[in-house]
Amino acid sequence: MTQSTPKKKKLTNILKMHYIKLVYRSALFLAALIAYIVYYPESSSLVYLAAHEMPFIMALIWIVLAVEMACRFFPSKLESMGCQKQFARNYRPTGTPVSEIKPMPGIRTFAVAAAWFALNGAIGLLYHLNIIDEGILVLICLAYSICDMICILWFCPFETWFMRNRCCCTCRIYNWDFAMMCTPLIFIRSNYTGSLVLMSLAILAKWEITFRLHPERFSTQTNESLSCAMCEEKLCQHKTQLKSLWKKYGRHGG
Repeated sequence: MTQSTPKKKKLTNILKMHYIKLVYRSALFLAALIAYIVYYPESSSLVYLAAHEMPFIMALIWIVLAVEMACRFFPSKLESMGCQKQFARNYRPTGTPVSEIKPMPGIRTFAVAAAWFALNGAIGLLYHLNIIDEGILVLICLAYSICDMICILWFCPFETWFMRNRCCCTCRIYNWDFAMMCTPLIFIRSNYTGSLVLMSLAILAKWEITFRLHPERFSTQTNESLSCAMCEEKLCQHKTQLKSLWKKYGRHGG
């Protein structure tokens, strides 16, 4: 008998969509970086760049982020269960009473928020000291958007070092992503950035309110949709492969 070869894992539609996001977010970052370099020091003024030299760049950044954020308010089959678990249609009771949910220690979410505020507080200080400018803040925002995809696909420091959740599907702070992306934009006075910040805060507020009103939707103990058996997205497959390689080679020095 011939030995059967292991089946290759297929990319799910959700996984493909995250790769697409990674590509166009990276392209947007490169376009903004080129615009910044070409039109510096004019590009240091977001308002000037948007109104005169390259208005389509800021318009494109706004459209991409605004459309992505608008989609978060509605159920979608192309989004991860990580953010979709907030919707009632994705809640499948396991039979475990809500009173038996073991809540995640609040210190973990507090640690994430504290680390993020510290990082972006330092960035804000650099801006107010005129060491960096508005253009750099926009580039940091776009760099965050790329890092968001890297966190989902390969390695997430928040998952590994702070939250210690099983995967993105069970992540307590999944929908904090846009608020975190848009944090550098808080320091810029512009209709473009102001509207993006408000939308990101609306997503965050909706998430936190839903979490407090319906904790059963967010717990693996009460929501069967969050179990590995029910997972159809397989966003963790690359992370699992990397963890296996680390265990095999990393700890033993190759």
